[in-house]
Amino acid sequence: MMERVNKFLPVYIERVIDYWPRLAESLWETGIMLFFAMIAAILIGLPVGTLLFLSADGRPNENKVLNRILNAVVNIIRSFPFLLLVVAMQPLIREFYGRATGDPIAASFPMVVIAIALYSRFVEQSLMDVPQGIIEGAQAMGATTFQLVWKFMYVEARSSLVIGFTTAVISFVSYSTIMGVVGGGGIGDFAIRYGYQRYETDIMYTAIVIIIILVELFQWLGLRLARKIDKR
Repeated sequence: MMERVNKFLPVYIERVIDYWPRLAESLWETGIMLFFAMIAAILIGLPVGTLLFLSADGRPNENKVLNRILNAVVNIIRSFPFLLLVVAMQPLIREFYGRATGDPIAASFPMVVIAIALYSRFVEQSLMDVPQGIIEGAQAMGATTFQLVWKFMYVEARSSLVIGFTTAVISFVSYSTIMGVVGGGGIGDFAIRYGYQRYETDIMYTAIVIIIILVELFQWLGLRLARKIDKR
């Protein structure tokens, strides 16, 4: 057994070194997709999730029409199989951006859409855990909607919001690997093109291990930050 390992290991290391430039490029492409998805989740998903909470029945800014529209859009996007969403968006991406595949920025469009829908639901769930007494107390002190959200609700739910964002980012990593099926670049594309399609399983498993490491890293950072800011 050890003899086989000793023979395999030098060959494996040499192959990884040969593939390293393309592997590094694929990690950079994945990073670009994750960056756009995370920015969209924070800048758009957070406000959308907040509106979902505020406009619900019995909430500070109840608006049934707005709430139903937002709920319908978020539910449709979240229930749409991601691979089919990518395929369905390709004509729109091609019209808007000029190309739909083979580019991490083009691949980021479906990631942005799913990121907004996914994190907005996490935000809504986090805000639902805010004690009603805090909301009522803020309103009794004459807090505006902005003050209620920013100084009371977000502060109370900050740990849950971070955990929700961490969970969303881990999902983004998974979604980014699916982009490889349509030639969208990234670590998933590397695993399929250089591992699966060439029957080089060691390279494919190397990519899988890297994906697992990324997930574990995001999970560790997110939970660590959530514990640090949780003052309860």
